[in-house]
Amino acid sequence: MTLLSTKATCNTHGQDSSYFLGWEEYEKNPYDEVLNPNGIIQMGLAENQLCFDLLESWLAKNPDAAGFKRDGNSIFRELALFQDYHGLPAFKKALVEFMAEIGGNKVTFDTSHIVLTAGSTSANETLMFCLAEAGDAFLLPVPYYPGFDRDLKWRTGVEIVPIHCASSNGFQITAAALEEAYQEAHKRNLRVKGVLVTNPSNPLGTTMSRGELNLLISFITAKGIHLISDEIYSGTVFSSPGFVSVMEILKDRKCDNTEVWNRVHIVYSLSKDLGLPGFRVGAIYSNDKIVVEAATKMSSFGLVSSQTQYLLAALLSDKKFTKNYISENHKRLKQRQKMLVAGLQKAGIGCLKSNAALFCWVDMRQLLHSNTFDAEMELWKKIVYDVRLNISPGSSCHCTEPGWFRVCFANMSEDTLNIAMQRLKTFVLDSTVNGRNQNNHHSPKNSKRRSPKWVFRLSSPDRNRESDER
Repeated sequence: MTLLSTKATCNTHGQDSSYFLGWEEYEKNPYDEVLNPNGIIQMGLAENQLCFDLLESWLAKNPDAAGFKRDGNSIFRELALFQDYHGLPAFKKALVEFMAEIGGNKVTFDTSHIVLTAGSTSANETLMFCLAEAGDAFLLPVPYYPGFDRDLKWRTGVEIVPIHCASSNGFQITAAALEEAYQEAHKRNLRVKGVLVTNPSNPLGTTMSRGELNLLISFITAKGIHLISDEIYSGTVFSSPGFVSVMEILKDRKCDNTEVWNRVHIVYSLSKDLGLPGFRVGAIYSNDKIVVEAATKMSSFGLVSSQTQYLLAALLSDKKFTKNYISENHKRLKQRQKMLVAGLQKAGIGCLKSNAALFCWVDMRQLLHSNTFDAEMELWKKIVYDVRLNISPGSSCHCTEPGWFRVCFANMSEDTLNIAMQRLKTFVLDSTVNGRNQNNHHSPKNSKRRSPKWVFRLSSPDRNRESDER
């Protein structure tokens, strides 16, 4: 008789995904310009480190906020004592105003509709508990963020059914794909409770079009189900077309006070837009009063500290700062993404055209020796161990086409990015030369050459490994 629960002993967390295993290998041999120049460069981490100087400058100019003071007097004791889990009113007000500013103030958000959570991981899981029972299903377009297998399913028992999207139309959602996923769920005797999308997309780095958003609203209206729009990358949109929140679509369609109005929910976070994943600040926004009340009760299991709320309330309330930060963040992200795309092009590699987020969806299909996911994993291992770059294979994102990879660009210096691109260029050149020598033609996909002499050293999965990175 076991003394542990089935949850403690189950193997459904998803930590044995190649997405998390790449992290494990990086941590064993991390790149450092001075101490370990031959180490693995981390390109699987979607962190925004490009504007830390702006944040640090603000902190230096606002010592009261950083020192937990008000008008020069310490409020440490006030912040250290017990706080209502509804959150500090000043922070909630500053947060919803920042969300509106990111969207060009085309819509406003009501503080009574927002629930604070310890990051978007907690927000998405909380919504699953509010909207679905164990054994119910949510439809997700593939490819999707690998952590959703953990966030949405592990503790809730909710199932994910893929909405199959293809490279032929830039991985956009279609009406046929939505209906196919819905019918597939019913074939599996799963009750569909909703659709979850990321906008901008993780891992595609693209914003959803108005056409896609309208399609989703029409679909959930017809089916009588929910829509969750994870908008944690909304402040990273650096070129046109701009970001459109699902709330803007609801307003345009005059859905106020309709049934569908209460079935659309937004997840937000400061982890990507402000580059503060360590602060663990996330939020749920819902027009459904019952969802807000239930989520608020659940939030007591993962609160945002009063100290964090006080500091960020002061920062986000500084409108001059937020306006400059948003603008500068867009400029720096655009420049860095351009560097990555140019480096990939020099290596003979293309990627999906993107306009947002902290990564690109990179097309390495021409480097596969066969059009299979086994070949994708073989290529991924070469890139991790021989090229010493940790990138995320498309299979970890449940992509249905082998050969796509998510490559991050905002968590490193320009010098490090240039080194990474030079390594990749050398690898592609060597692979092309070796392929020609062995095959006498230019098509890696159709190659019948012998298996390359690469030594794979991938360790066994660490069953206790966990990451909250998105």
